[in-house]
Amino acid sequence: MGEMEEGRDPRIRTWGPVCHAVALLLGPYAEVVLHDPDTDQVLEIWNPMTSRGPGDPSLLGELDELDPSARDVYGPYEKLLVDGRRLSSVSAVLRDPEGRSSAVLCINLDRTPLEQAAAVLSAFGAPTVQRPEPLFEQDWSERIQHIIGGYVRETGRPVERLTRQDRLAVLGRLDEARVFAVRRAAPVVAGALRVSRSTVYGLLAELRAPSEKD
Repeated sequence: MGEMEEGRDPRIRTWGPVCHAVALLLGPYAEVVLHDPDTDQVLEIWNPMTSRGPGDPSLLGELDELDPSARDVYGPYEKLLVDGRRLSSVSAVLRDPEGRSSAVLCINLDRTPLEQAAAVLSAFGAPTVQRPEPLFEQDWSERIQHIIGGYVRETGRPVERLTRQDRLAVLGRLDEARVFAVRRAAPVVAGALRVSRSTVYGLLAELRAPSEKD
């Protein structure tokens, strides 16, 4: 075992454990490749997605022509396999203590499972038709949730962060929908808005005051 380690390229001994760790974490959906920029050959490969292996051409191109502002890390950029799979790839230039490019590390992540998951989530989040109101005319508790939830979505503020003006606006919508005509509605509204019953009664009185004066 010791002789095998001694015979291995020192760059593989140095960076191999890191490459192996990344491959284990993201496998089987990630290919990790260590390239030799001097010979333009593959040094080692973990979880290969194609038939290439150690000693095959890397076809990296000239490192000197890379954008220096990237600080030796490039990507994520898109690549395609012959079977149509899309990859998100990142490349990093690994340098020796003198600052010379020693190896190039490339990680290619197969986006197929992510795209499949996104398609499933998109299907669940597909647009819905308008709800059949006759089914909910008598369900005043459902009406409360629908109105308060609609206001929360409009403003982007959760219930616990609604201001006094927000609560007045919500109560106005609930009153317009004749929710408070139901005797037990006020405690349910208070619970949904996370305020006391007396707060609901006080705000409701304030809301109705101008129309009563008129």
